Amino acid sequence: MFRDQLVKVLFGGAAAFSVAVTLLIFGFMIVLGAPLIKDGAFLALFTDSWLPGQGQVGIAPMIVGTLVIAGLALAFSFPVSLGCAALISGLGRGPLPALLHRLVRFMTGIPTVVYGFAGIFLLVPIIREWAGRGSGLCVLSAALLLGVLIAPTMILFFVDAFAAVPRSYLVAAKALGATAVQCFVHIMIPGAWRGLTSGVVLASGRAVGDTLIALMIAGNAAVLPESLMDPARTLTAHIALVVAADFDSLEFRTLFACGIVLYLCTTAMVMLTRRIGSASEKRQWPAP
Repeated sequence: MFRDQLVKVLFGGAAAFSVAVTLLIFGFMIVLGAPLIKDGAFLALFTDSWLPGQGQVGIAPMIVGTLVIAGLALAFSFPVSLGCAALISGLGRGPLPALLHRLVRFMTGIPTVVYGFAGIFLLVPIIREWAGRGSGLCVLSAALLLGVLIAPTMILFFVDAFAAVPRSYLVAAKALGATAVQCFVHIMIPGAWRGLTSGVVLASGRAVGDTLIALMIAGNAAVLPESLMDPARTLTAHIALVVAADFDSLEFRTLFACGIVLYLCTTAMVMLTRRIGSASEKRQWPAP
């Protein structure tokens, strides 16, 4: 009994410590970003452009750049990820599913900077030649490479979600004459939608929070992108790039506003994922 109580206390203390550290980090960002509110620049921060020389330190271009690049990356990656998961989960034949599964697991361990270098020397020249203008460091290049980065996360989540679908439903569908594709479309996808949604949400969080891809590939122009071939800057890249000589400068304070926006986005995605997981646990598959 004493050992069980000790384990509970240790795990409870670890959980409380984790929560406290998370809240302290959020409070730290709010305290250091408080001068923006006192100076009346809080609303302008989300509407103005980034022109420090003219007294404008708005992060609106970075917010738009983050949403556009992450959204495009998700749009590019989702159909590919769903197709790969389908091949691994039953549509593939022979050694292909196992080989593809190993390859996806291997991709999750590749450092992000390796993807960045590959993008600079392979993807960027292709985009530049295809577009016929610009340097190739643009929204499209960053979104495509970021889509490759987040694809393994979605694929592994999708595969696990498909594996949780009761096999008896697939056997019954096949007994009624359904093809493998029909089973996948009408049985596996509806039965695994919560797992699919969780994978998409977590992949979106990684896309929003990634730094190196946007820093190396997107062009880092602090302006609103007007086309896919325009350069852009994300919130994470902005934090990495801006170096203020004066600790009390307004430019330096905006970094904490960027951090707060990213923190809130990540928190919302984590809460959504947990909500989906809770709903999935409450609703179990009925017995066939």
